[in-house]
Amino acid sequence: MPPIDQDASGRLADPRPDRPTAVIFDVGRVLYDWDPRILYRRLIADDRALDAFVRDVVTTEWHFQHDAGRDFADTSAELIALHPHHADLIGAWGPRFRESIGDPIPGMHELVAELDAAGIPLFAITNFSHEFWPPFRIQEAALFDRFRDIVVSGTEKLVKPDPAIYHLALARFGLEPREAVFIDDNQANIDAAAKLGIVALHFTDAAALRPRLRDLGLVV
Repeated sequence: MPPIDQDASGRLADPRPDRPTAVIFDVGRVLYDWDPRILYRRLIADDRALDAFVRDVVTTEWHFQHDAGRDFADTSAELIALHPHHADLIGAWGPRFRESIGDPIPGMHELVAELDAAGIPLFAITNFSHEFWPPFRIQEAALFDRFRDIVVSGTEKLVKPDPAIYHLALARFGLEPREAVFIDDNQANIDAAAKLGIVALHFTDAAALRPRLRDLGLVV
């Protein structure tokens, strides 16, 4: 039988010395619900009109420009030029963006609190506008104050799944890829992180995530 390793204090050494020691979260749809419909259902009464507006006007591709660092003043002017009859609705996106962010994802804030209480270093990488992030960060300080650092795509002008944003984040966080668990709901983001050697977990819900973190030795 092989000897059992002990550290200098006589405690049993971790049998998995290469296990991750820090957790990096995505924000939207991992820590908080996000959907443009949360905002626009307050402004568009007809369900078919709402679906068409979100599908054809304020599209995912259009919003991605904000995550990449473009100013809302510029993107909205361009979109209004294409859809002038929707000028008021398009104009609401910026000043009322917080209303597109829904409730905390069930169980996730509690999980963050447990990890923080256990001394696990917490970080985040979020695709988020440089304009929309600061007021949201302030409003949700009770959660985000638990994080040691957060990389915001719109500020850095780098977006997931570009490998460059992961390299930037790891350097800023002071982590080697093998030291980090990355949690995201987007499979492309997960795949990009995994290719760099990060332990990447595709998020579905807190109940499924918890045992996976437990297997990595990060929660009890």
